[in-house]
Amino acid sequence: MRLLEVLGEGHRLLKPALWRMGTVMRAPQLFTCLSGCRSSLLTRSKNSTNVPPKLDVALCLAPFLSHLLTAIAQLLHIQIALMMRHLPGTSSKRTLREAVTSVSRTSNRRSLDEEKLKLLNKVLMETLGALGAQCRWAACNIYSTLNEVAAALAENGFPVFAWKGESEDDFWWCIDRCVNVEGWQPNMILDDGGDLTHWIYKKYPNMFKKIKGIVEESVTGVHRLYQLSKAGKLCVPAMNVNDSVTKQKFDNLYCCRESILDGLKRTTDMMFGGKQVVVCGYGEVGKGCCAALKAMGSIVYVTEIDPICALQACMDGFRLVKLNEVIRQVDIVITCTGNKNVVTREHLDRMKNSCIVCNMGHSNTEIDVASLRTPELTWERVRSQVDHVIWPDGKRIVLLAEGRLLNLSCSTVPTFVLSITATTQALALIELYNAPEGRYKQDVYLLPKKMDEYVASLHLPTFDAHLTELTDEQAKYLGLNKNGPFKPNYYRY
Repeated sequence: MRLLEVLGEGHRLLKPALWRMGTVMRAPQLFTCLSGCRSSLLTRSKNSTNVPPKLDVALCLAPFLSHLLTAIAQLLHIQIALMMRHLPGTSSKRTLREAVTSVSRTSNRRSLDEEKLKLLNKVLMETLGALGAQCRWAACNIYSTLNEVAAALAENGFPVFAWKGESEDDFWWCIDRCVNVEGWQPNMILDDGGDLTHWIYKKYPNMFKKIKGIVEESVTGVHRLYQLSKAGKLCVPAMNVNDSVTKQKFDNLYCCRESILDGLKRTTDMMFGGKQVVVCGYGEVGKGCCAALKAMGSIVYVTEIDPICALQACMDGFRLVKLNEVIRQVDIVITCTGNKNVVTREHLDRMKNSCIVCNMGHSNTEIDVASLRTPELTWERVRSQVDHVIWPDGKRIVLLAEGRLLNLSCSTVPTFVLSITATTQALALIELYNAPEGRYKQDVYLLPKKMDEYVASLHLPTFDAHLTELTDEQAKYLGLNKNGPFKPNYYRY
């Protein structure tokens, strides 16, 4: 244990990887494991003047003992092999790699990616690499990175700037290191949340002279893009993947229907039956959360600003309320809006003892966590991603992931859902990169319907599903091409 303390910062970055391997390591093995994050750490050491001396010592020793990195990579390959059957979009017989390579190869594409660094994203990186792209990667969330995945990607030659448990300063440092490299100019951006796009606009606006497009997959990031477009500041075409049908339904609705329960169980070990829960927002994410909690026997309330979504909540059997009306009685508060200050300090003060507070929206602004960092309140770390915030009278609330996205920070996202999202992202990148000049202007676009349908068709064989084909007479009657698209852009799925 003394050795772990000596390693200081190095141990903090690598400890999760050691735990996941389930191995008790002797001193040489532990130093070997440091090489797993060598790429990111060495870059950090070279470009920062305040690297802890203990970390410098560890970095000096790490290059001489690198065998364990291979073991980590082999372990990941086994996990990925098990996972591949749930990734039909990138690993089926009719793979995206095969389908796209036969049509066009993106050999000159240089992509900056800022997303969750999970096992599936390793497959996405390798898929983009197989299609000829050069990729650099930073995390979109300070808690979403699997250190062993970052290590394996670095070993395979991908520049990765991410580790689990980054500080806010680390987060922006990683994005800057991902972007700012001598002799390398990106021509595509794959973003999740808009932070990467924001940073380039703020620090390196000249890069947009050679960037051909942005692909964004989150509510928050898309909102930022529309704001830029409205203000006339969007320099390049952008593809709104978040509002593609496959992403909306599978990543937002079906995925959150499962991951909300997973995240709450892992962090709190609670039972849901009889619990009173308020879900703020009844969009696709809110619908998924409400359906899951209702099925587990919870009493679910909904808050909503949109009368259409509000009516849907009522028709689905949920009571529509204002947050102030139920804040004193609920056991769990879940935000799913993508907005800011949905849960304020006033709400937090009125919550009952042991109320659980978490966020399923993308941004970390929905819960006013900053208002809780005051001298009169005590923070107590109970377990990873779980804090008790204690009031002077002894009341405490349970805050998960410091108000950040629960299912990225505290649970896993189903690989099948991520396969759909990753396939959509890859197709959007290829579409923007290969589009003839003039097809897309400096605006925000939805993924073409034909591509949405193609993504869905890649995943149907998983269920041994058989599509019915239109006859020529039926296609003529409906005014459709037999091969699609089958619905107009205005159709509501």
